[in-house]
Amino acid sequence: MSKKQDAFYFDTFTACAQHSCDAARLLKEIMVSFDADRLPEQLEQMHKIEHTADGRKHAILEHLVKAFITPIEREDILLIAQNLDDMTDQIEDVLIRLYYNRLLSIRPDALQLADILIQSCDELHAMMRAFPDFRHSKEIHRHIVRINALEEEADRLYINGMHRLHGETTDPMKCIAWRDIYSCLEKCMDTCEHIADTVEGAIMKNT
Repeated sequence: MSKKQDAFYFDTFTACAQHSCDAARLLKEIMVSFDADRLPEQLEQMHKIEHTADGRKHAILEHLVKAFITPIEREDILLIAQNLDDMTDQIEDVLIRLYYNRLLSIRPDALQLADILIQSCDELHAMMRAFPDFRHSKEIHRHIVRINALEEEADRLYINGMHRLHGETTDPMKCIAWRDIYSCLEKCMDTCEHIADTVEGAIMKNT
């Protein structure tokens, strides 16, 4: 397979990871300067990022259907592409939940989780940039380890945030709403870790 054809997959993976970074930063920006009245227009901004990311995934699938030889196993390409798309979808889902739950302010724990999400997306993007040289790069493993560590940190924040939520919130509807949002944020981190694990598995199978 030509280097140009190989590069298509890796370059598109990197572009997909960049969309997740953009979505995570937009989410944090919205949460920091939260204004419920602006959420409809901000949802449109987020959806544009998600729609572009979705197009990248479809481009990979169309390319994969026509490919005879691929740089890594076809199943791994498909899984990485789908999970990268899921990552951006789930970040959008956090914002959707903030909207339909009609919340008027943001809890500090959610901002901390959003910070971890941004760091995770940045590590994911850096890992994808290093992915083309997976047979020789030691950098990829460092990013995988860092993503796993960030996921563990997010788990701790999630558990502590849920504990505080149930101790401080007397309104049951607000409690249910924030449980939903915390769980969605934590799911974003789980997906990031799953992508890193899939990349690690693909490297092991192809080296």
